Amino acid sequence: MTTAFDGQVQQIGDRLIVRVPEDVSSALPSRGQVAVEAQVNGRAWATVVEPDGRKGHWLAVDEQLQTALSLSDGDTVDVELEPTRAWPEPDLPEDFEAALTDASDLAEPWDSITPMARWEWVRWVSATRNPQTRERRIEVSVDKLRNGSRRPCCFDLSSCTDPELSKSGKLVDTVDQP
Repeated sequence: MTTAFDGQVQQIGDRLIVRVPEDVSSALPSRGQVAVEAQVNGRAWATVVEPDGRKGHWLAVDEQLQTALSLSDGDTVDVELEPTRAWPEPDLPEDFEAALTDASDLAEPWDSITPMARWEWVRWVSATRNPQTRERRIEVSVDKLRNGSRRPCCFDLSSCTDPELSKSGKLVDTVDQP
């Protein structure tokens, strides 16, 4: 099922996003992350829409897309989303990738989990602003993967866990920004 909508690019901090309208979001198969084939102004890529912590979703506008389409805050874009079961590989944060590389015995366990589960690990590691907490989550991740864990822990998959864009598990409103 492909859905299309006109979305507005919004800037939160240094980042650009497009909020998914309520009717489109409610038609997605999960209140958490959803793998999609996306198009913004005709530019296609595989990505994941993120939960906003309010039963909705948002789409990240990464630097490559921002540059390619010359997008900025307030621009209107044509968006198409088609949910898919084929999850793209997540971009691993450098510190997490280094820890996995250093733990060479984890290559097989890491490769054996689904890309969806790898997204969960990345979300959990990245869901904090505190450097000590992040470091501890990486250590715990290595230990859990060594012990056969397929998922990081029991956190609310429908909350917004990007610490640059969220407060208390909810995507911040642009009106709440300083």
